[in-house]
Amino acid sequence: MPRVKRGTIALKKRRTLMKAVKGYRGARSRRVNCAQEAFHHAQHYAYRDRRNRKRDMRSLWIVRINAAAHSCGISYSRLMSGLKSAGVEINRKVLAELAVTDMNAFSALVKTAQAQQA
Repeated sequence: MPRVKRGTIALKKRRTLMKAVKGYRGARSRRVNCAQEAFHHAQHYAYRDRRNRKRDMRSLWIVRINAAAHSCGISYSRLMSGLKSAGVEINRKVLAELAVTDMNAFSALVKTAQAQQA
């Protein structure tokens, strides 16, 4: 069986790793062992936080809707309940966008929700 020399493969792996950690601070961008650990942690955090971003955005939308709803004289829960019982199919992302950019349209939705509550 012929001898396999892995020098080029190992070097390529290290080169790829060092290219990925370029810009990290201190030894994390210079030493292979530190860089490998930093890279694996970074990949783990990126994977986790791609999911957490969805959670954070939803809570941001709810905060924006709640603030706009209170300025119109209704609470967030009553607004959402009223919209649901009125059969208005609008998600929180669009509702938050309306609350920020187009207050007249948002007020019309609030009136719809209030009419359903009464």
